[in-house]
Amino acid sequence: MDAEVVIAGAGPNGLMLASELLLAGVRPIVLEKLPERSTVPRANGLVGQVVRMLDRRGLYERLSGTAGAPRPAPAFVFGAMPLRLDVLEDNPVYLLPVPQVRIEEVLEERALELGAEIRRGHELLGFTQDSDGVTVTLSGPDGEYQLRTGYLVGADGGHSRTRKLAGIEFPGVTNDSMVSRTGSAAVPPEYVEDGLLKIPGYGVVPPFAHQRTERGMFVWAPFPDRLPAISTGEWDAPADAEMTFAELQESTDRVLGVHLPLVEPAGDGVRQLRRVVGGNSRLASRFRSGRVLLVGDAAHVHSAIGGPGLNLGLQDAVNLGWKLAAEVRGWASPGLLDTYESERRPVGERVVMRTQAQSALIAPGNDVTAFRKLFAEFLEDPGNVRRVAELISGADIRYGAGAHPLVGRWAPDLMVGDVRLAEVMRSGRPLLVDLTPSARFAGTPVPEHVQVVAGRGDRPIALLVRPDGYVAWAAEDEATERIGDAGRGGDAGRGGDAWHGGDAWSGGDAGQSGDAGQSGDAGQSGNGGVAGLREALGRWFQARPLTSATR
Repeated sequence: MDAEVVIAGAGPNGLMLASELLLAGVRPIVLEKLPERSTVPRANGLVGQVVRMLDRRGLYERLSGTAGAPRPAPAFVFGAMPLRLDVLEDNPVYLLPVPQVRIEEVLEERALELGAEIRRGHELLGFTQDSDGVTVTLSGPDGEYQLRTGYLVGADGGHSRTRKLAGIEFPGVTNDSMVSRTGSAAVPPEYVEDGLLKIPGYGVVPPFAHQRTERGMFVWAPFPDRLPAISTGEWDAPADAEMTFAELQESTDRVLGVHLPLVEPAGDGVRQLRRVVGGNSRLASRFRSGRVLLVGDAAHVHSAIGGPGLNLGLQDAVNLGWKLAAEVRGWASPGLLDTYESERRPVGERVVMRTQAQSALIAPGNDVTAFRKLFAEFLEDPGNVRRVAELISGADIRYGAGAHPLVGRWAPDLMVGDVRLAEVMRSGRPLLVDLTPSARFAGTPVPEHVQVVAGRGDRPIALLVRPDGYVAWAAEDEATERIGDAGRGGDAGRGGDAWHGGDAWSGGDAGQSGDAGQSGDAGQSGNGGVAGLREALGRWFQARPLTSATR
């Protein structure tokens, strides 16, 4: 083999996957057809669980420039409707306003630090696969050549050649009725007061918030670290000629219904002026074909409204990374790699749904206006605000169900001794956290790649956390778990079967999804207890002997 894994695409998702594999001891080759990183402005930041996920890899501080844990956002928007998030006791929406160009830079630095091999100017031409691996045909600066690899992962975007060559269908819809225009543009300083844009004859516009009118959509983006921008969305016929600054001005005035003078900004930086007609909402019929897998936009595309793209794609990469590494290294139980699709495809489906819903909410028309008024009443209830906030952030994801309410959910950022759980997870290893006074669970024999930490805390008293940050097993009360162990005997508490292997992950109902990220019955677990923990640990690492735990 020339490489254990070949990744086609060195965007954020491909680079994140490379780092996850390297943390687990798997060395990939990353291919990118562009000779250097793109400087074209794209996404303006990150929204949702991905911010906390990056914190668990030590990347949040690099990107934000601030130390400590991420803080939730006090407000956000859904379909150009304001969301008061400060009314929520446990706000799940986190923001990281960093441009994608910088995100890619940091992710590449991280991958190179871990030993990644990134080949720029190398393009995937084709591949063949058999039961032992994949032969990849490439075009590089010196001509065509081939690589032999165990697995090929397509992180090559919405027009993914990997997906097309694998014969994976990409069903969905194309909506060509909306024309989006974006350009580097500033407004006269007298129009800005206390950080708000005040437009005579229209009203007050907060920064970065979608403004819906009966004529279209408007966004004012006064970026602090790069050139400001203006974006509009209209339901009109686009011009055929190359977009001009005058076209952006005319579109702005039409959408707002009044004249807002735009000026070309001073200063250095990449200037943008682009027009996009329509958009796609599509989801791959499969995320895997034999030894070929898809992540990010190669697996799903959708409207950019609400900023879900990188949140979805980077979490694809982290979900796939540890499972693919387990498969390559021989740690995986039968069916483990298949759970990448059964867990992540329902999440992608849900993101496509909610972006379509938001697009419908910003459309023109009296019927939409009436629905928005009704939806505004719906958002007066904090419980409904929480539901929408969890949908936006991905906090509603649950990979299967279990007797303990935390099983399948994002692990809480507990204090483990003097440090946060997020800091302990920087290695990307599975983690057994024991907070009992007697360190009862920390003495359980564990596979060699499971990290064991002991501390002090309240409930839950113990957690088994997957490398992607989701709970595989949990115990609530030490006395109860002791009684449970005695009563259940050797078959006690099949907590964590879904993560560590067993029949539940070999197929069955794994692909049937209910709520976001729920994979049918695939993740059902019983109670906790040492016996349940032992069984869960052993089921995932069937090919490895258990060793005594060390703190």
